[in-house]
Amino acid sequence: MDSLVSAGERPVLEVSDLVVSFRGARRVGLADRRAVQAVDGVSLRIESGETLGLVGESGSGKSTTARAILQLVPSRSGLVRFEGADLRSAGRAGRRDLRRHAQMIFQNPLGSLNSRLKVGRIIREPLDIHQIGDRAARRRRVEELLELVGLPADAVHRFPHEFSGGQQQRIAIARALAPEPSLMICDEPVAALDVSIQAQILQLLKDLQRTTGVSYLFIAHDLNVVRHVSRRTAIMYVGKIVEEGPSIALFESPRHPYTQALVSAVPVPDPAAQQRRTVLEGEIPSPANVPSGCRFRTRCRFARERCATEEPRLEPASDGVSVACHFWREIADGSSA
Repeated sequence: MDSLVSAGERPVLEVSDLVVSFRGARRVGLADRRAVQAVDGVSLRIESGETLGLVGESGSGKSTTARAILQLVPSRSGLVRFEGADLRSAGRAGRRDLRRHAQMIFQNPLGSLNSRLKVGRIIREPLDIHQIGDRAARRRRVEELLELVGLPADAVHRFPHEFSGGQQQRIAIARALAPEPSLMICDEPVAALDVSIQAQILQLLKDLQRTTGVSYLFIAHDLNVVRHVSRRTAIMYVGKIVEEGPSIALFESPRHPYTQALVSAVPVPDPAAQQRRTVLEGEIPSPANVPSGCRFRTRCRFARERCATEEPRLEPASDGVSVACHFWREIADGSSA
């Protein structure tokens, strides 16, 4: 297989029709367990130096998508290309190369850091695993990374629990940056932090992107956070992308009813605007019991008979936005009930 990292203008990441399924719980009296599709036909594209936001409620399949991209969970079908190389057909060496050049930052920083190792060893570990540089070069790289993420040099001699939550996430970011990846998957990286600390970490990620050119897949359920960091955004609901496009266009003029509800739920300073919120009824369906037709129809105030029998496909709208809704045009012009 060709090297996973090579020059060119092709996208850093291309995902096409990705499907991930798991076996459901075994039931009494049933020999077979029904397959549960956590991700169903997801397609994504991330350019060099770009941030793509992936938004949806808990249980929508965002984290499973991220893990399948990195081959941490197996995918049933679909195509995953990292800088031109097909990862689903890659062998052990290909996956190892991927994990050098595509790193992940997790939601819970302390849970993702080895509590028995000092910070210097934690950050150096990717360099050791991939045999990057000699001992002196690795030590200099750790010092450089600590400065880059805004941590003191003496942090190398301390343990993760001695730091605040925001500092722990900075350690995790430094570890992810150590092998100089071209893609970082950020899985709810600020969800567990206070708002003031969130802003600091988000600014750090933006600064690092400017200086290193790294691309981000930024997963979150908070639209305000995603709007702040992402050039493009994809909205995910029960394993499918329901709307995707430039963040500005998507947030200012959402087409899909689900996106409209998410955008309307974002707090704004204007009390009158708050009164126009679209409140979603019910809970997100389980992937084990997906509604027929449109998956959002059980919570959609615009749902009609067609929605129960025919699944909508993503189709181009305008301003670079694609939307999966049978009646998005009528909803946009106000003619739908």
